Amino acid sequence: MNLLKKILKELRLLIEINESSRTWHAPLLTAVCVGVPLLSGWHYNQLTYGLMACLGGLVILYLPFSGAVTNRISTILICSFGFLISFTIGQFFSFSKTAAVISLGLFSIVVHWIILYYKANAPGSLFFILIAALSVCQPHNLTSVPFKVGLIALGTMFSAFIALTYTLMISARVLRNKENIVVPLLSKNQLADFWEAIILGGFMAITLAIGFIMEIQYPYWITISCAAVMQGASLYNIWQRTFQRIFGTFIGLGLCWLFLSFVETHLMICLFIIALIMIVEMLIVRNYALAVIFITPLAILLSEASTPEMGNPTELISLRFYEIVIGSFLGAIGGWVLHKEKIRYATIKGLRKINVGLKKQVTP
Repeated sequence: MNLLKKILKELRLLIEINESSRTWHAPLLTAVCVGVPLLSGWHYNQLTYGLMACLGGLVILYLPFSGAVTNRISTILICSFGFLISFTIGQFFSFSKTAAVISLGLFSIVVHWIILYYKANAPGSLFFILIAALSVCQPHNLTSVPFKVGLIALGTMFSAFIALTYTLMISARVLRNKENIVVPLLSKNQLADFWEAIILGGFMAITLAIGFIMEIQYPYWITISCAAVMQGASLYNIWQRTFQRIFGTFIGLGLCWLFLSFVETHLMICLFIIALIMIVEMLIVRNYALAVIFITPLAILLSEASTPEMGNPTELISLRFYEIVIGSFLGAIGGWVLHKEKIRYATIKGLRKINVGLKKQVTP
């Protein structure tokens, strides 16, 4: 009976819409920052360039919606620099599979520890790892690196401009309502758990290596799926997210297959991407399972809209489902290991606090 109740609870959570304090501005800003570079690429008949630029436009997701104007813009600029570093590192170490695996693992360790140390908010290290994974799986060609990095930079520059314009527009209202609470730009966490970063980085390297061993054409799908699942805050959230991701992926791939079976122009693909990213931004904080339904076709179109595989949607969809399921299960295993480490870390942190308290009491 208890098992039935748990199953019914999980099924209810698949369609339950949670409350959110997020404003309607966030989905619109994201759609603009992604849509303008994308449509510019389509306009000049260079969809591949537009897709790469809109990847940089995703930095808008890191814009804080509270704090001083300088804090918000500084955060966007720092994250923009991080996007460029992520892509550049991937390009430089894509010359061999071994170098790609090692570099992605080490990079994931460093970037996740930085996120932990400075207490960065969601989406955390996910998009830095995503960009690095996409980049390291591309064919190695150093002569094209400046051009590709320039496209990413254009996307981040446009997002920074939109972020600045938006922030200045609402700053007067924020001040009137006394909402502009000045907080430190980066709040440091002196007890950041380095082992957590090592575990996540290790699983990023393992998943990429598995993709290479299985000779998957786009092995980053396994890595990205694993990273998304491991972002869960607790062991329950991780297993729940694994189930929701597989469930949402199955429906999302069906939606993507249906769209690709009827789409005939690149313009329709661009408009569909813009619509999808608005829907995802509205749902991601309200219901993860429903958001994944739209995240899946969005991710496929962003990464493969200009590839020849788009001409065979049935084969494309079957491959992506296979890779996402593998990555999700690996993410669940990684999440379990990560959760055990968090318990150990919380225990050590608690003992340290007790020890400090006892010393204060003893000291006259």
